[in-house]
Amino acid sequence: MLLFLRILLGLGIFGLLTSTVFMGLVFAGVRRFRHDARAQRRAAGFQPPVSLLKPLHGAEPGLAAHLESFFTQDYPAYEILFCARREDDAGLAIARQVASRYPHIPVQFLSTGEATYINAKVSSLERMAAAATSDIFIISDSDVRVSRDYLREVVAPFADKNVGGVTCLYRGAAEQGLWAKLEAVGMSVEMTSGVLVANLLEGMLFMLGPTMAARRESVERMGGFGILGPYCSDDFLLGNEIAKTATVVLSGHVIDHVILNHSFAASMKHQARWMKSTRFSRPKGHFGTALTFAVPFGLLAFAAAAAMQKPLLGTGLLLFSLCARSLMAAVLSSMVLQERHILRTCLLYPLRDLMGFFFWAASYTSSTILWRGKIYRLTEGGLMERIS
Repeated sequence: MLLFLRILLGLGIFGLLTSTVFMGLVFAGVRRFRHDARAQRRAAGFQPPVSLLKPLHGAEPGLAAHLESFFTQDYPAYEILFCARREDDAGLAIARQVASRYPHIPVQFLSTGEATYINAKVSSLERMAAAATSDIFIISDSDVRVSRDYLREVVAPFADKNVGGVTCLYRGAAEQGLWAKLEAVGMSVEMTSGVLVANLLEGMLFMLGPTMAARRESVERMGGFGILGPYCSDDFLLGNEIAKTATVVLSGHVIDHVILNHSFAASMKHQARWMKSTRFSRPKGHFGTALTFAVPFGLLAFAAAAAMQKPLLGTGLLLFSLCARSLMAAVLSSMVLQERHILRTCLLYPLRDLMGFFFWAASYTSSTILWRGKIYRLTEGGLMERIS
C-alpha cells in the first residue's frame, strides 16, 4: 500500500513539474506575442480592400450587436457578405436590418440552398468567396464582437507577401451564469496558452475559427474551401493547408468570443465537442495536453501525501498548483487578452483547469459529437460521418 501511495505522490509531483514547465513556455510565448504585436502595428498603414465573409445560421442571442461591430470599422474599403442556407433565415433577416443603418457599406446577402458538404459552413464559404470582389478574405463567426481597429490590425501582416493567412486570439465573454463564465475562462486562458506555446515552438500551423483571414490565391492554391467540407475542425485544416505554401501569422489583435451556452448541459456538450474535435485533429498534441494541467496533479499529490501522514507536504503541493494556475491566468489576462474581469478569471481558472482535465479524459470515451442538433462520428483527421 505504501508503495502504491508513493507512486501516486510521484505521479502528482511529476504532473506539477510538467505543468510548471508548460507555464514557463506560456510566459515565453507571451513575450513573443507582445513583440510580434508591436511589429504588426507598425505595418498598420497597409489597407487594401477586403471582403468580410460571415456565415449565419438562425437568430442567435445578441446577433444584431455582434454584426453591428463589423459595420463600424475604421477602415477605408471593405465589403461584408452574409450567407445562410435559406433566403428566409432569421440570421439573414437580422443582418439586413443592421445593414440598413449603414448604407455606405457594400453588402451582399446570399444563400446556398441545401448544403453540399457535411460541414454546412463550407458551402457558405464557397458561395461567398465566388461573389467576393476582394482578394483578401476575413472569415469570422457570428458569435464574435470586435473593436473599430479590428480590420486594420488583422490585415496588417498581409503587407508581407509571404503571409497567406492570419488568425486571432480571443477572450471568452460571458456576463451571466457560472457555467458560461467557466467556459469563457477556458477559452481565454486554456486556449490562449496552448496557441501561444504552439506559435513559440513551431509557428502557426493552424487557424482559430473566430477569425480566419486568407489571401484568395492561398485558398485557390490549396484547392478551394471545398476541401474543408468533410471536416469538423475547418479552422485547423484551413491554417494547416495554407501553412504548406505560405506563412500563417498570429495577429496581435484580440477579439471577444461571446458565450451562448448559459446552462450546465449546453456548456458541457459544447466543451466536450471542442475537446473531441481537437483529439481527432491533433491526436499527438492532444494526448500530451494531459501534462499541461496542474490542479488535478495537485489534488492527486495532496490525497497521496495525506494518506501517507504528510499533510503539510500535500497541502503545499495543492496550494502550489492553485497559485500557479491563478498566476498564469493573471499574466495572460493582463498582458495578452486585456481582460475586463481579471480577478474573476484568476479565481475561476483553477476550477476550470480541473474541469479541463476531465474534458480531456472524456474525449477518449467516445468518437461521437452533437452539432446543431445532429449526431456525427469523428474519424481520423477530424473527418465527420453523419450517423443520426
